[in-house]
Amino acid sequence: MQTSVTFKNLDPSDNLKSYVSDKLDKLDKFLDNPAEATVVLSIEKFRHIAEVNITGDRLNIFGKEETSDMYAAIDMVLDKLEKQIKKSKQKIRERRTTSKGKTAALSHENLREESEIGQIKVQNIEYKPMDIEEAVMQMDLVTDNFLVFTNSRTDKINVLYRRKDGNYGLIQPVS
Repeated sequence: MQTSVTFKNLDPSDNLKSYVSDKLDKLDKFLDNPAEATVVLSIEKFRHIAEVNITGDRLNIFGKEETSDMYAAIDMVLDKLEKQIKKSKQKIRERRTTSKGKTAALSHENLREESEIGQIKVQNIEYKPMDIEEAVMQMDLVTDNFLVFTNSRTDKINVLYRRKDGNYGLIQPVS
């Protein structure tokens, strides 16, 4: 984890910097991706304030603590951040499991409804004779994921589709 430590109304100390870095490295095991931590240590009269902001992939966590001892403030704010990280990761896990379960249940219910009712959605399309190069040019002009056409060389119906990697695929009958 990349860490930047800023001191306000306090002399910069290598001991405090290394203490904060060591503690933040322990939090790094809870994070999936690399993150950046911005730490501000300040003193206002008798209050020692530690502010930590951790920013990473889909994660932005902030914590602030103030006590009469700087090391205690750092420990308390990092405990707070650890709880926040665990809580956010748990929320993500719950969302993934519930969304997967809901979509599986919905699709299973939809399959049952379609098989019981026997409804099939019919979509009529126009297709015209063209060669494969012309079909590729036609696909570049439209936002559809597939194009049905009659291959002018073979006089058979072909389907040109857009693949996930951005290339095209061609379905053509054999024989």
